[in-house]
Amino acid sequence: MPDQIVDPSELRGDCAQCFGLCCVALPFARSTDFALNKPAGTPCPNLGGDHRCGIHAGLREKGFTGCTVYDCFGAGQKVSRVTFAGQDWRTASKEHARLMFEVFPVVRQLQELLRYLTEALGLPAARPVHADLRRALERTERLTRQTPEELAALDVAAYRQEVNVHLLRTSDLVRAGAGGKGKGKDRRGADLVGARLRGADLRGASLRGAYLIAADLTGADLRGADMIGADLRDTDLTGADLTGAFFLTQPQLDAARGSAGTRLPESVTRPGHWTAAG
Repeated sequence: MPDQIVDPSELRGDCAQCFGLCCVALPFARSTDFALNKPAGTPCPNLGGDHRCGIHAGLREKGFTGCTVYDCFGAGQKVSRVTFAGQDWRTASKEHARLMFEVFPVVRQLQELLRYLTEALGLPAARPVHADLRRALERTERLTRQTPEELAALDVAAYRQEVNVHLLRTSDLVRAGAGGKGKGKDRRGADLVGARLRGADLRGASLRGAYLIAADLTGADLRGADMIGADLRDTDLTGADLTGAFFLTQPQLDAARGSAGTRLPESVTRPGHWTAAG
């Protein structure tokens, strides 16, 4: 059996196959990320009857930056087309719609785990735990295909903790070979908001869940760093080297600032709003 049993394309949002679930199921809080308050289960006023965003091309300019850095990891199309077999919440019963909105964030978390597990199975240094990772991947994929009622009853937080054991072991194995002063440095959950880390050697560091909001990482060396859950909102990655950084997702990168000189792992793409120079 091949290590990767999930098509990577299934781990990215496909709005054309979704009923605009993120625009309805999730709540918005008026802030620098969203221009208005919106409770969960209420459609965003910008959502059209075709399930498309009416201001998609100008989200940043109109105060909806939060929407531009969000990815459901493929949960939207899976819930719309698989879990609910293409039945639209607009034309279904209120109970059907309520359940759909309840299930969506659960599947989103499972899809995110699939994203991490798929990446972990592609890391040669994690080969000692590949069997455990593969089993976790297969089980997670099965869970995403449960009935709506089973998904709504799933304790997804507890399940994430189970899978995290394997992801932590993966992190230890990969970071052990990264070298540099950051090797083995554990900055999990660290408060690094606005930190001045220009040119810092963070090779092999664990930045899991670290708060790097508006931190200056210009020219920093992040090769082989564990980036899972790191908050990179407005983080300056200009000229930074993230080659080999792992568990870094596109939404994290989209929330940061960078440049043409920022070196990235192959698992992500350079955001369009980054500067061309630097």
